[in-house]
Amino acid sequence: MNAGYRVGFHVSIAGGISNSVDNAKGIGCSAFQIFSRNPRGWAAKPLATTDVAAFKDKLAKSGIDRNATVIHMPYLPNLSGPVSEFYVKSVDTLAGEILRAGELGIPYLVIHLGSHMGKGAKAGIDQLVNAVTTARDRSKKKGESVTILLENNAGQKNSIGANFEELRTILDRLGSGAGVCIDTCHAFASGYDLSTKDSVEKTVESFDEAVGMKELKFIHFNDSKGALGSNLDRHEHVGLGNIGKAGMAALLKHKAVASLPIVMETPIDEKRDDPANLKAFLDLVG
Repeated sequence: MNAGYRVGFHVSIAGGISNSVDNAKGIGCSAFQIFSRNPRGWAAKPLATTDVAAFKDKLAKSGIDRNATVIHMPYLPNLSGPVSEFYVKSVDTLAGEILRAGELGIPYLVIHLGSHMGKGAKAGIDQLVNAVTTARDRSKKKGESVTILLENNAGQKNSIGANFEELRTILDRLGSGAGVCIDTCHAFASGYDLSTKDSVEKTVESFDEAVGMKELKFIHFNDSKGALGSNLDRHEHVGLGNIGKAGMAALLKHKAVASLPIVMETPIDEKRDDPANLKAFLDLVG
């Protein structure tokens, strides 16, 4: 069905986290991403033991590789911001998400790197490293199997981690237990061209030189509504944006990418739904 790729979508946990496996299977996923709780609030109910057991059981029987599952951090935290009550809550949330991933047996947690709020990149990176280190210390044992994935951003003002060199700097300071999730829309919006076979080759090379392909654990496979270098974080359906079919196909066929788990965070609208984007994905890989 998926041409050898581990591919899927961000799926809903409505009614219980174990439902995410059914939702993923229902649209033909061989990889998937979830929020472990409401992504738009601070409060998180503890995971119910029965739901954790049901999730693990369903996943084991689903045929979906556990290493192709990932939790995404909620939207509110800013892990690179200056010391404040907001920052403390952000670190608390990160620690909670590491624990929840550990409980569920999900190996990866994707984090947005946040904004330095005008304090400068060095200050932002210091805060981010402190946040991750503190959260890891608090979630020892239960969360030790969880790898934190740094997601590149679209290069908005004051943001941390839009360029590959910054990702490498952060990884060096975090040591083991961290990796990278590249979002193709964000990379394109921050100035890394992915629209042709040649530009894909150059971008993959520059990532390998700056960061190292071994650090890349997951792909967010999204086309871009914004132009190259626009710093606009607006995802588009696969092949219908400014990256386009040729570039997206070239990326998928690149040997460095084909073996990685891939999640689409594409819109659901009158143009396409998730099954239609999966079909577009499969058309690209031929």
